Amino acid sequence: MNLNRLSWDDLRVFLAVSRAGNLSRAGRMLGMDHATVGRRISALEFALETPLFERDRQGYRLNAQGREMLASVEAVEANILTIGDVLNADRPGLSGHVRIATMEGIASLYLSGEFVEFRRRQPGITIELVTSATDVRISHREADLFLGFFEPRGSNLEIGQIGRFALNLYAHADYLAEYGTPRTLADLARHRFVGYIDDLIQLDAVRWLNDVIADPAIAFHSSSMLAQMFAAAAGGGIVMLPAFARPERFGLTPILAGQIDVSRTVWMSSHQYLRRVPRIRAVASFLTEILARDYPL
Repeated sequence: MNLNRLSWDDLRVFLAVSRAGNLSRAGRMLGMDHATVGRRISALEFALETPLFERDRQGYRLNAQGREMLASVEAVEANILTIGDVLNADRPGLSGHVRIATMEGIASLYLSGEFVEFRRRQPGITIELVTSATDVRISHREADLFLGFFEPRGSNLEIGQIGRFALNLYAHADYLAEYGTPRTLADLARHRFVGYIDDLIQLDAVRWLNDVIADPAIAFHSSSMLAQMFAAAAGGGIVMLPAFARPERFGLTPILAGQIDVSRTVWMSSHQYLRRVPRIRAVASFLTEILARDYPL
């Protein structure tokens, strides 16, 4: 085994293939053609005198040796990213990109506005806010941080609860004028609702309307929380929304306030090694700060 021939470029290719699962996707990530990626992997395996991947029709899968090597290489990656941040320390503030993945609603209605303040504090850090209805593979570096309404699973993750938001029912004055204002939970049986498309729900945590009423009469379905909110704002029915949506700014009125006790926890996860990279740590600290301020546990 000739470890002297190893370089960070070799290890970077190894990481890309382990995360992408095939040479073409890894090549796009690295800005290389797939043949070059394949040659680099073969050269790495030759230097280490051991195969690292199983090859099949689906692509490249880490074998036992590759999986054992992965954690060590990810630690190297985190150290190199940290070195980059340290070397830029002579400039005011941190710099670089940080990608956060989360659900559409909290991204659009809450975080996008809050990151304006973060930009004032850290003008050198560029935020990439990705919306996804399902868990993003932090272990594959599809994002640096993930915020979700469920406890994520996976190895090599740093996971924690950073907030808890309440939910309530809302309706527009036009709807209430036509159908009346419910005074009790029992009154809800006579009303129509705006909600998710049941067979497209990928996250059980958003079945929050079911926590209030069994078998609600849904007049308008959408997989988008924003579409639901704006349908309700047009008088389409009663909608259940999280506090972070601040629906009052869109003309919606809370109903049955004080009679509903439904909430969800916000979980944040990141790769255990990458969390120590200064710019990622700065963003994680900011998210923890604002959730503790606005929606504490």
